[in-house]
Amino acid sequence: MSWDDERPMSPHLQVYKLPLTANLSILHRGTGTVLFVGLILMVWVLAAGAAGSESWQSMHGFLSSWFGKLVLFGFTFSLYYHLCNGIRHLFWDIGKGLDLEDARKSGKLVIVASAILTLMTWLIA
Repeated sequence: MSWDDERPMSPHLQVYKLPLTANLSILHRGTGTVLFVGLILMVWVLAAGAAGSESWQSMHGFLSSWFGKLVLFGFTFSLYYHLCNGIRHLFWDIGKGLDLEDARKSGKLVIVASAILTLMTWLIA
């Protein structure tokens, strides 16, 4: 066994845990990507509706399936998360909530608000 084998591999993804604010930043970028892909899906849905009954029935079949509902649920959460986190960033832009404890609290609030808004939308719709 050489000296190199005894050295720790830290920081390593299995050892290092990203702080909540970093994870939320990554999630914000991810939901932005999901929203972009969702816009493509929305254009596809509109095109299917404009193309006629047969095309619409095919699209409706997809959107009504378990996978289609999962896609729509994910899109809904992404929309609300991106909105709530965007509002959080607007507060940061005016200098509010920038200290670490406030950033953690507002991050947790964003997650909870996004989940509640998503569930409310799906329960009502």
